[in-house]
Amino acid sequence: MIPIKVVGAPAAAPRSPAASALQYLKPGALNLTALPPLSLYIHFPWCVRKCPYCDFNSHEARGAFPEQEYLDAVRLDLEQSLPLIWGRKIHTVFIGGGTPSLMSAQGLDRLLSDVRTLLPLEIDAEITMEANPGTFEAEKFKSFRASGVNRLSIGIQSFNADHLKALGRIHDDNEARRAVEIAHANFDNFNLDLMYALPTQTLEQARQDLGTALSFAPPHLSLYHLTMEPNTVFAKYPPALPDDDASADMQDMIAETMTAAGFEHYEVSAYARPGRRGRHNVNYWEFGDYLGIGAGAHSKISFPHRVLRQARFKQPESFINAARAGNPVQEEHEIARADMGFEFMLNTLRLTGGFSPNLFGERTGMGINAIDAMLDAAEAKDLLYRDHMIIRPTELGQRFLNDLQQMFLAG
Repeated sequence: MIPIKVVGAPAAAPRSPAASALQYLKPGALNLTALPPLSLYIHFPWCVRKCPYCDFNSHEARGAFPEQEYLDAVRLDLEQSLPLIWGRKIHTVFIGGGTPSLMSAQGLDRLLSDVRTLLPLEIDAEITMEANPGTFEAEKFKSFRASGVNRLSIGIQSFNADHLKALGRIHDDNEARRAVEIAHANFDNFNLDLMYALPTQTLEQARQDLGTALSFAPPHLSLYHLTMEPNTVFAKYPPALPDDDASADMQDMIAETMTAAGFEHYEVSAYARPGRRGRHNVNYWEFGDYLGIGAGAHSKISFPHRVLRQARFKQPESFINAARAGNPVQEEHEIARADMGFEFMLNTLRLTGGFSPNLFGERTGMGINAIDAMLDAAEAKDLLYRDHMIIRPTELGQRFLNDLQQMFLAG
């Protein structure tokens, strides 16, 4: 529990401690009784080649990249962020990109040493690193494991050579298989990313991709529908994609196949074997806190009476210079009370099993009645189920998740 300090309370008529505390809160302030779990996200901004569908903050390395200067800046960023999270333990770490597996073994070891030096990590902290098959070297990944990475997330996307080419991936189907074999040999916990509804993809080809992935017995699979994101090459020059009916057939096939294989469908795009849910992403979806460091990284950090969002400078050079100057944060704002319900539901509605109504109060500092009218409207459209124990999207709500989420926007 977080103690609420009441400064300068008058020695007048007695009143309840709660009333006294509330008197000194700013109008519209929140009242969080406990802080959520805290995760650490570290962004590595370089990749070999930008994929035409990618809207992440990634920049083509074009040869060498300034690894040491960047790691110096990341350490500075972390040091300058410490006052925001004093006394809080880190439950999970996620190193994303870009392509973090481009980092040298020595660089990754230095990065995790800096993290351990500056932050208290849970003994069993999940430490995930994203990796792309085109950058897999067996010895380097053994070193990554020895340095403390205990979970890989591998961007396979497809095992079909033609589809990989259409997606602009730097690896082929053989390299995809080899990458999974190397991961299997060094890590007992890993995730495979696959995409479906790819250019010219048929239902049978999607089934083959999924079957190949399952043949490696992965603990976790993330299965994403290819979408045309703004400001990407695919958005400007869209390829021919399967129609809505074909995409829905693929989605149905995936759900049936994964259930038959013993996987739990616990989030819109995530399937896990028992005990293998991605703990870092679950913290996001349960509206937990995260400190994001590195170029373009985002943070959400809670305090007893407010929730802060931050974004770092996106361009690597700008981020490095800003970190050296003492402030790598480009944007910062508090989440407004009127927006809190939408922010919470935007994340938690991704969980197929839903959430307890009590979680809303714990993470937002507001009562669930703040969104009662929106919950009623979603329930009336059969997009949402709720009782006193659980609030969750229906099957229809999962299919039309964007529409469901938007119902919680402040009017």
